[in-house]
Amino acid sequence: MNIPRYIVGFLTSRGLKLATAESCTAGLIASLLAEVPGSGACLDVGFVTYSPSGKAGCLGVRQETMDRFGLTSQEVAREMSEGVLAQEACAADIAVANTGVADGSPSGGPSPGTQCFAWTFRRRDGSVATASETRTFNGDRNEIRHAAALYALSRIPELFDSLRATRLSKERQ
Repeated sequence: MNIPRYIVGFLTSRGLKLATAESCTAGLIASLLAEVPGSGACLDVGFVTYSPSGKAGCLGVRQETMDRFGLTSQEVAREMSEGVLAQEACAADIAVANTGVADGSPSGGPSPGTQCFAWTFRRRDGSVATASETRTFNGDRNEIRHAAALYALSRIPELFDSLRATRLSKERQ
């Protein structure tokens, strides 16, 4: 399956827009979508924030979070994802964030291939719901980055449907 093409179809068929907040993938998530004709209808904004100062200044990631959990953490990915949706100019309904290590890390850091993701969904009432997870990928630096970008995109439909099902069951109670 061509994941970027599938995601463009998924988003456009529902009238949804996506924002990205990328560290390790360095814009590859947005770039993979942009390769698909018609992606302009569903791709809103993308941030590449490699440095701690970029994560803090552009996305509002708290220094305390980076210090406590490390740059490669679900907590940082969550704040990146929620931070991009909080941007005044962001009109997206969904944000995906990635931070990780593609090759050797300083001693004591996460193992190579460790990737942390977060997906934030804006509800109709303006509130948000976020899911996050950590995965490890094998390969060289660029194979890991590519696999991480595809994985980040591939999870959108399932998480969107899961959120929707959870919200509908709560509304029925």
